[in-house]
Amino acid sequence: MTIADLSKIEGRTYPARRRTQNIVGGASPIQAAHFSMGFVTLEPSGGQVPWHNQEQEEVYFIVEGTGEMCLGKERQTMTAGQTVYIPGGVFHQLTNVGDKPLKMIYCYGPAGDVAHWRQELDGTLPRAGADAPALPEGAQPQTT
Repeated sequence: MTIADLSKIEGRTYPARRRTQNIVGGASPIQAAHFSMGFVTLEPSGGQVPWHNQEQEEVYFIVEGTGEMCLGKERQTMTAGQTVYIPGGVFHQLTNVGDKPLKMIYCYGPAGDVAHWRQELDGTLPRAGADAPALPEGAQPQTT
């Protein structure tokens, strides 16, 4: 039996003020062929999963906190207990708009790394409105 213990998974901190811990896939002891899963903490007041897209379809489940979810041309506030479906290829962004950490779980499939992680670390993430579609009107700006 293989068990991933979140308290023992160091994870990685990204420039957009978030920490991502792989639960399934990546550095996790659990590997799956058809999906990847992780736990993300967005820092208060602006921590973000910046505007990006990928081929895989994905879901975000908000565990605690309040965030602004942008998906294509839509923008909506999400709170604990809510889940959003993200179709493959659609640009999306989640920003913590609260004064406490936002914690969420993502799951996408098929398994594998997504390009936006490396792009963010390298400073090459496409910019909303320039190299990528614009964010929805009134959205929090892309931080990286």
